[in-house]
Amino acid sequence: MQQAMDRLSGFVKSRRRWVIVAWVALLLVSAPFAARQTENLTSGGFSVPGSGSEAVDGEHEGFAGAGSDELTVVLVRRGDGDAAAVRRAIDRVDETVARLPHADLSGRAEAAAKRAAAGDGPVLVPLAVSGTSDQTADLAVDLREELGAGRGPRDGVEPYLVGQQALWAGMQDLSKEDLEAAETTGFPIVLLILLAVFGSLAAAALPLLLGFASVLITGAGIFFLSQATDMSVFVTNVASMIGIGVAVDYSLFVLARYREEICAGASPDDAQRTAMRTSGLAVAFSGLTVMISLAGLFLVSSTTIRSMAMGAIVVVAVSILAAVTLLPAVVRVLGHRAYARGRVATITGLVLRAWRNLPRRRGSTSPGRARTDFWQRWTDRVMRRPVVAAALSAGTLLLLAVPALSLEWGDGALRQFPADNETRVGSELAARTAGPGAAGPVQVMVRFREGDMTTATNRGAVAGYTTWLSSRREVASVAPPRPNGDGSAVLISATPRHDPESPQARALVDELRAAGRLDRVARVDVGGATAQVEDFKDLVSGSMWKILLFVMAFSYLALLVLLRSVLLPLKAVVMNLLSVAAAYGVLVAVFQWGWLDGFLGFQSLGYVNTMTPPFLLAIVFGLSMDYEVFLLSRVRERYDATGDTRRAVGEGLRASAGTITSAALIMVAVFAVFAGTGVPSIKEIGLGLAVAIALDATLVRLVLVPATMELMGRWNWWLPRPLARVLPRTDFERSGPAVAEA
Repeated sequence: MQQAMDRLSGFVKSRRRWVIVAWVALLLVSAPFAARQTENLTSGGFSVPGSGSEAVDGEHEGFAGAGSDELTVVLVRRGDGDAAAVRRAIDRVDETVARLPHADLSGRAEAAAKRAAAGDGPVLVPLAVSGTSDQTADLAVDLREELGAGRGPRDGVEPYLVGQQALWAGMQDLSKEDLEAAETTGFPIVLLILLAVFGSLAAAALPLLLGFASVLITGAGIFFLSQATDMSVFVTNVASMIGIGVAVDYSLFVLARYREEICAGASPDDAQRTAMRTSGLAVAFSGLTVMISLAGLFLVSSTTIRSMAMGAIVVVAVSILAAVTLLPAVVRVLGHRAYARGRVATITGLVLRAWRNLPRRRGSTSPGRARTDFWQRWTDRVMRRPVVAAALSAGTLLLLAVPALSLEWGDGALRQFPADNETRVGSELAARTAGPGAAGPVQVMVRFREGDMTTATNRGAVAGYTTWLSSRREVASVAPPRPNGDGSAVLISATPRHDPESPQARALVDELRAAGRLDRVARVDVGGATAQVEDFKDLVSGSMWKILLFVMAFSYLALLVLLRSVLLPLKAVVMNLLSVAAAYGVLVAVFQWGWLDGFLGFQSLGYVNTMTPPFLLAIVFGLSMDYEVFLLSRVRERYDATGDTRRAVGEGLRASAGTITSAALIMVAVFAVFAGTGVPSIKEIGLGLAVAIALDATLVRLVLVPATMELMGRWNWWLPRPLARVLPRTDFERSGPAVAEA
């Protein structure tokens, strides 16, 4: 592997200008497509193959007059708007709907809306919708754009689009705004951290340049992927969040090693070769593990989950490529500016050094008294009392994880919008007029085992079921049963008293599915917006064990190859689980229990979003591998050289702790920006990642790792001889002899 990196390093060195030109050309080509990356994203993607809701969604067109979802245009007078203005707005709705597929405005609904225009209240214009839930979600996006929803009044009338799929369409617009705000805030923060780390504007700008390039190229990739497959509206936020942190971190690792070699007296050529065959190779290895961890999300049969994983995998792949090709090329073009500290940083460093050398006590600055490095002193303290250090750090993580035992899964869009957002305002106006549950009726599809609707037994059973359904406390009304073409099935729509995302509506779906009142004569499937959310929740929560098993097994095998130890990888997997569990606990406390409601803009939902736990698990396991690789590979190198575990840990920690701490600080800063900017579903992922990475880079890497390694002693490096013979040697952190450069 090191020989391959040598050849790549030689290629980049000899053709660095062509490498830069190729990247610039790629950026220029990508820019217009990245600007259009949200055009074909879907607000749907939550259907669950084989579920009851999917069965109803796929067959509802066979029932005359039935639609998969409800979409309604709400028209509200503003300013000098009058009845005539409202009627003109209804005509515009009719013209707009006529141009779009899967929607229609019936003459009866239009006439009723125009009669209602004479009043002062909101006017509801219900649309007849056909197609699947995903098609309705895409229709809602087009309708919002055509009607001008969210752009204020037109001719004295403000239009709103409401319905469950309209909420996800509004979420798409809100996500765009949040992404722009997060990137605008995140890049300057990262630049300030990099300036503090490198002390040079040129060096600090390099990782930021790679972060920008990775996100931009990934945006173009998302555009093209959305042409070929369904991609969720959330993919842009996730890709940007992961891309900024990962791209900056990977370039930071390579650049820091290059500067370290230069400071040690190496020539630029030798420094680049060593940086590439050590940190560059480790970046490639770590990035691949992140990508494979994210690939574990493909075990969930969900368009939304898989598309978000796809976007994250693409941005990590681009970040790896940029770190091992574009970064070395730009570094060589910049020359000494890539490693020389600026004047301000140099002067500040001299002042701090002079201050540190001031005598504190007699003999403290004696020429014969050696001053040990901070990280060596830190390691000595931790390893001097390893039981206490391990118990305190592990106990802290377990304490933070306790709330995770009460984790409640949930989904929804309405309560994620700010109170003054036009999508939420329109939904609340419609709810006051038509009732909260009108936006998402529960649909019950009854398929007879024998006969059809004309059979007396079947007809009586359906009549009894309809009567029973009407008596439910949560049911506001029940529509007459609609038979399909051959009468072999009927569709019954029930309007809940509460909105489709409410606990009451979810409880109604659970009650209907458990009732079994028609089991003797028919098969019953429950669908609609609420049922789809419940099925999606069950799908993801039921798939968590597969994701966990996948990432744990792969993480263990990857570290087994890297560290050539049986027990160290096992310990690392357990520590990663502690970090993830602690992050879950914080999410429950903040978003489920509402401990920070009203502070930092968080809004508790009473549950943790269904997509958050699997993403957090896969991403944290992948990103933790970065720090694991850079720390333990250095420790392994020093142990092979000295045979002393305590000394190896101290020297390995000293060599990598500064870079790991800086990289983690950048990651946490980026994730914290997204945690403070955006809808709760994105905030959850941002906060969870920020907490997990912060804990991993502090309690785990700086306390738990050295303490447990001291307790394990020589068992750290135990490897059975048969296994040692078959495992490849990586030796990432050894410079070794170079091969002929390409």
